[in-house]
Amino acid sequence: MSGRIRYCERDRRYTLFFRCPVCGGPTRTAHPARYSPQDRYGAYRRQAKRWTT
Repeated sequence: MSGRIRYCERDRRYTLFFRCPVCGGPTRTAHPARYSPQDRYGAYRRQAKRWTT
């Protein structure tokens, strides 16, 4: 069990486990990445997000 809340995209459920207890699929963190003004890779991350949506 992890210390942060996690989210299952398949079931749309929140859990504390790395695997969803309902469907068994992987979960991802429900929190956004921390913001930093010195973020060296922010432009690349935003660019990648534009390509996937």
